[in-house]
Amino acid sequence: METLQIGGVSARQLADDFGTPLYVYDEDKIIAQAKDAVKHFSSDLFDTEVAYASKAFSSIALFKLLAAQGLGFDVVSGGELYGMSRAGVDMSKVYFHGNNKSNKEIEEALELGVGYFVIDNVMECRRLIEIAMEKHIQTKALLRVNPGISAHTHEYIMTAKPDSKFGIFIDDTEHIGQVIELLAESSHVTLAGFHSHIGSQIMDARSFEKAIDTMTYFLAYVQREYGMEQTELSIGGGFGIKYLEEDQPISLGQMCETMVKYTERCIQEKDISISKLITEPGRAMVGEAGYTLYTIGDRKRSGTKDYLFVDGGMSDNIRPALYDAGYRAVLAEKYKEPAWHTYCIAGKNCESGDVLIDTIKLPEAKSGDLLAVYSTGAYGYSMASNYNRLGRPAVVFAGGGRARVVIRRESYADQYDLEIE
Repeated sequence: METLQIGGVSARQLADDFGTPLYVYDEDKIIAQAKDAVKHFSSDLFDTEVAYASKAFSSIALFKLLAAQGLGFDVVSGGELYGMSRAGVDMSKVYFHGNNKSNKEIEEALELGVGYFVIDNVMECRRLIEIAMEKHIQTKALLRVNPGISAHTHEYIMTAKPDSKFGIFIDDTEHIGQVIELLAESSHVTLAGFHSHIGSQIMDARSFEKAIDTMTYFLAYVQREYGMEQTELSIGGGFGIKYLEEDQPISLGQMCETMVKYTERCIQEKDISISKLITEPGRAMVGEAGYTLYTIGDRKRSGTKDYLFVDGGMSDNIRPALYDAGYRAVLAEKYKEPAWHTYCIAGKNCESGDVLIDTIKLPEAKSGDLLAVYSTGAYGYSMASNYNRLGRPAVVFAGGGRARVVIRRESYADQYDLEIE
């Protein structure tokens, strides 16, 4: 019986050694993605930086792994900053995002030596200037500009609509001008450039090209209007990955190369210069490297559906319930057998919406079989919860035929440790 291998380790061995549900990452795939991105995101006309969007999945082990490949990082909270500090990454390569940073988080980031603050609005700008001055700390900032580009993706993960919660809409020149002028007068915060992001799970390079075209027009405007000779530009991330058979994403390396070449063309056509181009892949770095292993429990025929119940569900993968996200899966020890039986994969949480895969063809399944769900490396653990007091699964890195726990399984006691009797 041939069993699915992850990082050179059989899925059955992983389940037996570490239990299920279990998040497993193919360490070699992550390293390959990181190297591919860095190699292809390179230019002779400006500096470049690949910054991992840590919201996709954050752990000290991952931060160390990616830092060793030369990546920077973007964070959106004090908790993610703390993890970066624990991992010992170069904080000058960290970009602090977020639309509502607290004063405490700003103070922590300044004290840790974060390289850039990505400013969302004029109120935040004033607070950052004031706190940096009080602490006598110099720092750099990028202003997040919403380019108003529509990308074909779920409404909840579109970030560049005119009424988006993120950044300042590109046509709001008064608001943008306020921030630029405040930073021009600041003795402690320097405006290094601008940031944009159009959404997530985007597979069409033309959406990014349109955003780059829009942002380079914008740079031409601010360089002319405010005398900014050279600026840095972050074009965000949001690159799509393969979830379903019909998904045809562009590889991360190819997307990086396309974006660099298109940016080079745009700045030459508009006769402007940039000092650095930044991109922020998250899902594309870790998504397809991640798998979730479940043990099948009971089966049930209900109306027209044959249910397979697994020992996890929306508590470890909220995306199907939240976004109607689709996934591929196989029976790990029968994955080469004909898939002829139609099932609905449902979790054990007390919600009717706790369905991981509504319709899937698999070989005949039995209680105790191992189900492997593909492409769960992004936003699985990050968005996991203790709903129904289910513990978060362990996280394992597998590579070169060996596996190691990087986050241990959450116990009952762990969940109650914060309570005060």
